[in-house]
Amino acid sequence: MTETLVLGGGCFWCTEAVYVKVRGVIDVESGYCNGQTVAPTYEQVCTGRTGHNEVVKLVYDPAQVSARELLEVFFVIHDPTTLNRQGNDTGTQYRSGIYFTTPDQAEVAHTMMAELAATRAFGQPIVTEVLALDNYSAAEDYHQDFFERNPYQGYCMAVAAPKVLKFKNTFARLVRE
Repeated sequence: MTETLVLGGGCFWCTEAVYVKVRGVIDVESGYCNGQTVAPTYEQVCTGRTGHNEVVKLVYDPAQVSARELLEVFFVIHDPTTLNRQGNDTGTQYRSGIYFTTPDQAEVAHTMMAELAATRAFGQPIVTEVLALDNYSAAEDYHQDFFERNPYQGYCMAVAAPKVLKFKNTFARLVRE
């Protein structure tokens, strides 16, 4: 039995690069969700007019990794306090978002965000949206497994590789063997 959780944490190349390394994650697919346009292209999403977010769709085995553990990784590898921005990537397509497919996932997300806010973990308010998954479509083939296929591309070396290293150093217990 598997579950699906969709996360927006900035550029999907970076987010995908981390989650393919997580034990219990069976499939990671870069895509777009929660916008108005049906099956948008990357170029359309980049205009900011479709309402879509760049996301990764995680199919995982909850017997090996929990939604909470997936969200713990999520809150470490991106900045949930910047609205419509991650690093130098700006626009609504880079917003922080958790798109749930079960009520339990929504509850875990809200509980975890309340805990983080109560401890002022980030020193600023969390702006991550928590919504039911809507209007999802896969990104173009050339976006899938981008980091794995292009590890020496400039953006991958500067942005994705440090996120992967941070994940491995912070969550050794969750690294796929």
